[in-house]
Amino acid sequence: MAVGSYAAGSTPMGGGTVGFPVLVLLFDMPASIGRDFSFAVQSIGMVSASIFIFCRRQVLAWSMLRGALLGSLVATPLGILFFAPLVPGLWVKLAFAVIWGSFGVLHLYRLREITAHDHAGDPECPLDYRVGLLLGAVAGFSAVSVTGVGIDMVIYAALVLLSRVDLKVAIPTSVVIMAFSSVVGVIVKSVAGDWQPGVFGNWLAAAPVVALGAPLGVFVVGLIGRTPTLLAVALLCVVQFVWACVSEWQILGAPGVALALLAVLVCLWGFEALRSSGLRRERLRLRGPRRVEEVAPQLS
Repeated sequence: MAVGSYAAGSTPMGGGTVGFPVLVLLFDMPASIGRDFSFAVQSIGMVSASIFIFCRRQVLAWSMLRGALLGSLVATPLGILFFAPLVPGLWVKLAFAVIWGSFGVLHLYRLREITAHDHAGDPECPLDYRVGLLLGAVAGFSAVSVTGVGIDMVIYAALVLLSRVDLKVAIPTSVVIMAFSSVVGVIVKSVAGDWQPGVFGNWLAAAPVVALGAPLGVFVVGLIGRTPTLLAVALLCVVQFVWACVSEWQILGAPGVALALLAVLVCLWGFEALRSSGLRRERLRLRGPRRVEEVAPQLS
């Protein structure tokens, strides 16, 4: 979790990105424990990182963040109570592997473009608010309730691919929304009394580490740059996907692995659709001032 907490503060990937595969794939614990542990540990680490972000007055993409906060607040409890109990453990494991595997592949071939953005975003953009509301609700109900992570990646992807926002804005925004969703998950789990056995012991061991490691990640990445960290974490995401497929080969077989690969391709298609829409928005945004300059002489 020292590694996981650094990733939580410096990338759009929660500490559960490391904690979940270690518990589930390495220690062979049930996927439900990995999910609950992600909620618990991120409620400490990512909240700590968020406090550090607010204290530093870092710029956030407030339009999309406000929508995502509302969507997650409504949908995450519904997903935890009504959707997650219906999802088998194997599907939880594969959902995590597919979501983060596709995210890793995206960064391996789009990293240079993503790191080149310099747009701070529009804090009052109604479209970004609606996109954040929709994605926050969908990710909260499906990904977060089932795996304990995911909404940070979805909002981050929308910011860098659709809104073409600078990483210095997109990553802190993703940290804040994941911290909020984790706290919501902890509250719902506590009220419902639905914690899996063994979560508290693992959380007790990791909490002091992530409380310091996550804000440290926010600080250190400002010194060394985000590209090396994102590249390393992207490779880890791809490795965990391969690891999950290999560890579950006896159950999945060739057809199951083929379906998992197809699911990754579907996710990548969704990312590319966001990017295409983002390129059109960027062209309109850049052409706007030129149109004004062209029309002004005619008006005078």
